[in-house]
Amino acid sequence: MSKTKKLITVDDIVGAWAIVPTPAKPDASDWRAEDTVDLDETARVVEALIKSGVNGLLTLGTLGECATLTWEEKRDYMEVVINTAAGRVPVFVGTTALSTRETIRQTRVASDMGADGTMLGVPMWCAPSVETAVQYYRDVAEACPDMGICVYDNKEAFKFDFPTAFWAQVADIPQVVTSKYSSMDRLMRDMAASRKQIRFLPIDMAYYSAARIDPDFCKAFWTSGAVCGPAPAIELRERIAKAKETGDWSQAGALTGEIGRSFATLFPNDSFKDFSMYNISLEKARMDAAGWMKAGPVRPPYHITPEPYLEGARQSGQAWAELHRKYSGE
Repeated sequence: MSKTKKLITVDDIVGAWAIVPTPAKPDASDWRAEDTVDLDETARVVEALIKSGVNGLLTLGTLGECATLTWEEKRDYMEVVINTAAGRVPVFVGTTALSTRETIRQTRVASDMGADGTMLGVPMWCAPSVETAVQYYRDVAEACPDMGICVYDNKEAFKFDFPTAFWAQVADIPQVVTSKYSSMDRLMRDMAASRKQIRFLPIDMAYYSAARIDPDFCKAFWTSGAVCGPAPAIELRERIAKAKETGDWSQAGALTGEIGRSFATLFPNDSFKDFSMYNISLEKARMDAAGWMKAGPVRPPYHITPEPYLEGARQSGQAWAELHRKYSGE
């Protein structure tokens, strides 16, 4: 398949892209546990997301526990996601590893399985220079020419700021078509530097702002909320599309406010840095509390989290679940 499939392009990156966690079996927090991925729940969630209308899937990032799965677990999980999606929506699977060679090995396996691309950060050991980071993406692109690349812009996880100079250079790599993007304060500069060769995906609650900045180019976003119930994300996509046609942004703005308020208790001490220390456990607590999917326990060593932080995450999940009921008519 890897020799014949068509390379995904920036024009294919539109709409609501759901971030999918790696569902865990009940004993997954025990270091003795093996085979911890709930593959049945994986297939159910992927099918339900596609039927809900999401435009694409991103997997095996931070909350996807890419760093704490064994290779065998990751491989089996990727296979179920890709086979369940069956080409109906694009699928990007995370293959970030501690070295270029291991990243390429995993990316080639994912490509052979039929993945459209990889959601790729930089190796999590030494903080890279811009030159090091750019070369890493060049090497993976050269080794895996039929795999699209979604740059995983997570400054806390990867100890790298993803500066504007980085975007100017990776924009020359044809496979780099999109980014799970976090630098909204630099969006205009980064779009200019990348010559709009890369579709930057803001989080759902920032999509309104991005679309107001450049309505013609900013036409996709990522959402972890979709697995708390996809209806708000789908509604947001439709309202912003309508606003671009009519010029009336009031309804899109109102929904963005509702989505933003659902995040109010998710970030401990109102700090993204504090949130990043417990990202996996907080997001999974949020998802389990929403009740739309069974994210399950967190794999070690990231399963230890202060209870007040977890309670805030649960409240956030319940708030999103209320929005899902409202916009799905359930």
